[in-house]
Amino acid sequence: MSQQDSNGHVSDRKRELRLDEIGYWSEVKLDIIKEYATKYTTIMAKQREKGTIQAFAYIDAFSGAGIHVSKRTGEYVLGSPLNALEVRPPFTAYYFIDLNSVKSAALRETAGRMPNVRVFDGDCNDLLLSGVFPEVRYDDYRRALCLLDPYSLDLSWDVIKTAGQMRSIDMFLNFPMMDMNRNVLWHDPQAVDSEQAARMTRYWGDESWRKVAYQKDPDLFDVGRLTKVADANEVVAGAFRTRLRTAAGFANVPPPLPMRNSNGATVYYLFFASQKDVANNIVSHIFKKYADRCAPPLSRD
Repeated sequence: MSQQDSNGHVSDRKRELRLDEIGYWSEVKLDIIKEYATKYTTIMAKQREKGTIQAFAYIDAFSGAGIHVSKRTGEYVLGSPLNALEVRPPFTAYYFIDLNSVKSAALRETAGRMPNVRVFDGDCNDLLLSGVFPEVRYDDYRRALCLLDPYSLDLSWDVIKTAGQMRSIDMFLNFPMMDMNRNVLWHDPQAVDSEQAARMTRYWGDESWRKVAYQKDPDLFDVGRLTKVADANEVVAGAFRTRLRTAAGFANVPPPLPMRNSNGATVYYLFFASQKDVANNIVSHIFKKYADRCAPPLSRD
């Protein structure tokens, strides 16, 4: 993975690169997205041939270096950017973004030489709204498949809402349940750090998550106390699904797929949102197909 200069020294940038190690659930997610992307480009390519659209792009807002290491096998795993480049028919354009300049530089060396690939360094919350989404406007007969896959609550609702209102974007979204439970959705909301709560509000779009996640304690001796609702994961994810439809404006949002670790805990929910019924049907079928693979197989003694 390293490159050497003329004196045989490994470059500082390559030395700094640390590939992300991903769990089994993330490998399943990559398979899901690649399977849908293949069906998506097949449909879009036919529409382009008919002249009903001009172009269809792939957008990855947390692209990384383009390759990962499997925690399960220790082997290299192609990330979503390189998977997208292998999809046939191909997308007409690719937009990759990562906040880590070392990772984006590695991806640029791998894929950036292609004329229809653009790799950006920086915060996707700014770059998507200012530079990328304007390239896939509905009125310009352009479409896009967008992957918003943060490891944690590092995404702004403004991005999600804009994607819905544009009408031109199909979106896969990581709803980071584990980060929410670890840092925000505590049983005692008064104990949550205000900065962590602000991260949740930024992702959710407003303060309404508090009413979803908490209820008044039924204890008659402490009627004003708020406690976390039962089955909070399902309740919170269900409420966010409603927000994607009513507040962001996506016409179709199938039930999300819970991605679980080896202990059965939900690491995140994989959401899909689109304006098209056919997209909803395709993804619902794919989610059902992969549902049993969302937790790693039991290890053998």
